[in-house]
Amino acid sequence: MQTLPLTLQSSVVVRATPEEVYALVSDVTRTGEWSPVCAHCWWDEGQGPEVGAFFTGRNVTPDRTWETRSEVVVADSGREFAWSVGPGVVRWAYLTKPTDDGAELTETWQFGEAGQKFFEKRFGSEAQREIAAREQAAREGIPTTLAAIKRILEG
Repeated sequence: MQTLPLTLQSSVVVRATPEEVYALVSDVTRTGEWSPVCAHCWWDEGQGPEVGAFFTGRNVTPDRTWETRSEVVVADSGREFAWSVGPGVVRWAYLTKPTDDGAELTETWQFGEAGQKFFEKRFGSEAQREIAAREQAAREGIPTTLAAIKRILEG
């Protein structure tokens, strides 16, 4: 079983300020507008984009529908919004930094050791196949997500 973190990331430049980008990506209730998998998100218990807040996402693929609960682990306005699914199964983040043309938005995905151990317990001998499927979904989904966010921000 692989125990090194699996990480992916991709970036896009958008004609918006880092603060405008952050305001959009930290509003998890809008995730369904750009995510190819997460159809709906909502804040748990009236929370919002702050460290320690929880939100739930409903994911839909042709094969299944499921919900995940995530915790915000970084909420640095104009710089980074990150959350952990699980706890600790997968870490997703949006990082922003200013450019001459607006802002560079980077989306990252990290499937760490805790996630791999969780999948090993849950899926047994099928764990590697399940992890590979999640990695492929992230590999395909990140560029799709970034393109959709760019379209929304640039109107």
